[in-house]
Formats: sequence, structure tokens, C-alpha cells
Amino acid sequence: MLDQLTYTEKKATRDGFGAGVFELGNQNDQVVALCADLVGSLKIQKFIDTHPERFIQTGISEANMMGIAAGLATAGKIPYATTFANFATGRVYDQLRQSIAYSHKNVKVCASHAGLTLGEDGATHQILEDIGMTRMLPGFTVINPCDYNQTKAATIAIAEHYGPVYLRFGRPSWPNFTPADQKFEIGKALLLNEGTDVSIFATGHMVWQAIEAAKGLAAEGISCEIINIHTIKPLDEEAVLDSVSKTGCVVSCEEHNRYGGLGDAIAQVLVKNNPVPMEYVAVNDTFGESGKPFELLGKYGLGVDDVKAAVKRAIDRK
Repeated sequence: MLDQLTYTEKKATRDGFGAGVFELGNQNDQVVALCADLVGSLKIQKFIDTHPERFIQTGISEANMMGIAAGLATAGKIPYATTFANFATGRVYDQLRQSIAYSHKNVKVCASHAGLTLGEDGATHQILEDIGMTRMLPGFTVINPCDYNQTKAATIAIAEHYGPVYLRFGRPSWPNFTPADQKFEIGKALLLNEGTDVSIFATGHMVWQAIEAAKGLAAEGISCEIINIHTIKPLDEEAVLDSVSKTGCVVSCEEHNRYGGLGDAIAQVLVKNNPVPMEYVAVNDTFGESGKPFELLGKYGLGVDDVKAAVKRAIDRK
């Protein structure tokens, strides 16, 4: 299966969101888009041009935007509240908790420019805690797709799910390798490659890093099972346990702080059901800095070589 995991183009996941919300807007007249002065960055201009009566520009007032979104949901609309990931979580956590999560409002919080791959904007914008923050909110669904096609599909799929959703995506052009017609099922992990030596659970941009690492490790005789965890909450526990029962060790890969994200979600499942050696590939309790996306991934331990090293450590611990 590894030889089938290739790409022909690179496209930003935020472009996938823009394409998805435009298509969704044509399908569902209850969908309303909101934005906090970042229309160009969120790629929603086509939606606005086609459905101007269903767009609200809130300006640089993200907390107010979340309150408006909650009100629209109360009136039966399906609001897509869009901004940078740092502003969609860290700046408005009180509104997420009180106005959206507590009353289980049907709001879709759609956040671009997440993680280190935001790049040159630096540490103040490179939020690395957002998955943990939203994952802890009761009733929230947390989704982190891996490429353009999957982000587009997720954007459309979450409209059919009732309840608050945090949809996380990124800024840079990235390998686009999932099938354009692949159905997106919330809470259902995707097996990308079968293996016997180690289970690699990856999310977001790190899915491609895991694929590249597995290709290199295969040449060394190491068989990696790769599972794309696009939905971090609810986690596909069955997929995790089925894979681990075969391989006996785990590596988690995420563009996020090692605390509170995908790795911790997997670890909770393992400690209750099947404790096995586990290694994290994640940012190690630090902020980022300004730089090129791939250079930052390498510096902060999220490079392809870092995934390879974590795999070997996990196997050595079996």
C-alpha cells in the first residue's frame, strides 16, 4: 500500500476548506459564514460572492463572532465561524465554553493557520494548544484533516453533524494524496498502510510526514502500520486497539504540543485497555518561532527523521 501513497500536486488545506464551504453553500441554504476580518486567508470569497446575504463580516472581534454564531445556531442556522486557529480558541475560550459548548450549540468553528507550519508569523500565531483546549470541552467534536481533499470533504460533512465542531487546517501548500471522492466519516480512522512492527497514528500535516518516514523505514526492513486519525474526538478507539494488538507498540504524530493532543488521547485508550510502549512525535512543551514551515518542523522534532527515530525507539522498547 505504501507505493500507492503518492501525490501529484500540493494544495493548502485552507484552500480545501474554501472549496468545501462554497460547495456546501450551494447545497444547503441554512449554512451561514462568519469571518473576523480574514476572508482572504480563510479562502471564502467565492462563498461570499455567491451568497452575500449569508455572510457576516464581524471585523476583528472574534469573541463577538462566536456569540453571533451561537445566536444563529439557536435560530436554526448552521454557522461556520472562521478565523486563525489562535484566535478561534485561545482568544475566545470563554465564548466557546459558555456560549457554544455548555448549551451544545450547532456551531462549526473553522480555524486556519494552525501549528508550526503557519511559518513566518511566529510564536504568537502558531497555536500548539488548540486541540487540547477544544478536546476538553464537553460535546465538542475535534477534526484535523490531512490534505486539501480531506479538508474539503470534512467541511461538507460537518454540516450534517449536529453539535459544536472544531475544524483545524493550515496555511502552507501540502501534498494532496487522499482520493477526491473519499467519503469523510466523523470518528472513523483511515488505515493507510498495513504493517506488523509498529502502529503510527498521525493527524493533520503529520500524516504525510508519517508516510515519508514509513517509506524510508520499509527500506530498512521495518513494517509500519499507518493510520490517519482525522477525528481526534471522538477517537476511533476500535481502530487504535485493533492495530496495537497486532504491532505491540505505538508512535503518535501531531503538529501540536505533546500535552493534551492526539498522543494523550491515544495514551488514555491504551492505559485502560492494552498498555504498550509508546513514543510521541510532537512539540515538546515550548512555543514556536518565525521560520519556514519545513525548517520549523525539523527544528521542533516533527521532521521525517524524527518520526523514524521515534519508531525505532518504540520497537526497541517492546
